[in-house]
Amino acid sequence: MIKAVLFDVDGVIANGEGWHVYLERDHGITTEHLAPFFAEKFTPCLLGVADLKDALASYLPQWGWQQSTDAFLDYWFTCEHVVDQPLIDYVQSLRQRGLPCYLATQQEKYRTRYIANEMGLARSFDGIFSSADLGYLKSEPDFFAAIMRHLPAIDTSEVLFWDDSARNVQVARVSGLRAELYTDFASFCHTMDTYKL
Repeated sequence: MIKAVLFDVDGVIANGEGWHVYLERDHGITTEHLAPFFAEKFTPCLLGVADLKDALASYLPQWGWQQSTDAFLDYWFTCEHVVDQPLIDYVQSLRQRGLPCYLATQQEKYRTRYIANEMGLARSFDGIFSSADLGYLKSEPDFFAAIMRHLPAIDTSEVLFWDDSARNVQVARVSGLRAELYTDFASFCHTMDTYKL
């Protein structure tokens, strides 16, 4: 029996094109420009042990960004402010039937807050589990173990996790959760019907 459902954010709840597409179009900053930052500095931000604004400080001038760090983050987060409303409506139907739904996402602290507040997802879900707060990446079983410590009345086998990454789905399954790969809303609905929630 499923007693809670976890949803990934990017690629599931938020399914836009990706901010890098707009960044290159609007500002000429390519994925090649971004690659060293994401390879060298971003992971500690995702783990909550480094501040994204500090990490970006030396990179923005190299990329030719003329505005403030806050303006860069605002541009980034706004570009990815795309919510799948049919999926949100489905989540609300689950919650109305008494099934708690949570976000389980790999984010640094500033976008975690943006997702909760500006995107309004704090109102649409019963809680948000972010890597920046948990201190683990989704590729680590400890990520899911940390979530389960916040759900002490529920067994891991009673939790269903949805993610668009096959690797994350596999880690969740190894951790004892039910887990499904998200591809599109229609397939999601079909699979959810098989659970007879």
